Amino acid sequence: MKRRFAVFAALAVLCACAELLAGRGMSPTVVRDVLGGGGDATERHILLQLRLPRMLVALAAGACLGVAGLVLQSALRNPLAGPEVTGVTPGAVLGAVTATALGLAGWQSPLAVVVAACVGGCTGAALLWLLAGRGRGDPAQIALHGVLVSAVLGGLTAMVLLVAPGELGSVVQWLVGTTEGRVWQHWHLLWPWALAWGAVAWLLAGPLTLLRCGDDIAGAAGLSAARARTLALLCAVALTAGAVAAVGALGFVGLLVPHLALAVFGADLRMTLPGAALVGAAVVCGSDAAAQLLSRLLAVALDSGRLTLPVGALTTCAGAALLLAVVRRSPSRTF
Repeated sequence: MKRRFAVFAALAVLCACAELLAGRGMSPTVVRDVLGGGGDATERHILLQLRLPRMLVALAAGACLGVAGLVLQSALRNPLAGPEVTGVTPGAVLGAVTATALGLAGWQSPLAVVVAACVGGCTGAALLWLLAGRGRGDPAQIALHGVLVSAVLGGLTAMVLLVAPGELGSVVQWLVGTTEGRVWQHWHLLWPWALAWGAVAWLLAGPLTLLRCGDDIAGAAGLSAARARTLALLCAVALTAGAVAAVGALGFVGLLVPHLALAVFGADLRMTLPGAALVGAAVVCGSDAAAQLLSRLLAVALDSGRLTLPVGALTTCAGAALLLAVVRRSPSRTF
């Protein structure tokens, strides 16, 4: 197990290094010189004020989404549950978009975005909880109502954009998901949030393990399934809202990272939750580096001065393909 953690920690570091080098005009020699205290003012600004916080935010957001997805899948006993299809991510996006349209938040005020995203994520989760009713313990019912809630919240987001079309340019990043333009302010707000709620998720490892076994077994062990599930959902909402407020809606990360973490680290959530954080961090950071490289290649191929491929577009396309593989391989799998 220690070897697996070491391998994925090394992979996350490798992805972080790749992201620092993926942008334009920054060679490995320049990066080494700047990190060693050298380089000119422009190079130092690009690396230390733009690329380094972008890399750190990508790592933290990926860790948040990976842990949130595993918490949701364990609490709801459904391997196809995730922030994207349970109303959490669409609710957080709706909150951020609405706050921006009303002039209450924006990319220049990350704290206001975090608050708005948390309110929206909690609203989405609460709506799912109310619609599920007596079927809250049924994974299939939860999944069905989650898709319905996500569709409704997505429609409301579209309505907000129609009412305030001038805000489209400023909110499209939340709809797709990107790390472009992340600065130290985003990092300083995200890392304590991620650390605090990540610790809560780890403390819930025992109750989540019992919930994976079913409400009857959890009740026989003396656990209040409803109370534990509610706390787990709150934790997942908080982690997702923090990630969405920082980078927007990164498609399928929270849905598929738990599958990779469970396959690598096993069913012991005390190990798998930190493992999901590592896997999520590596996936998002690596995807961002790949998106930057693809942007450069597409700019050359299309003879465009500058073309930016958002990381959310890449994770959505890759995640959709992986999701099809998961469903075809185990269409009836439940926890």
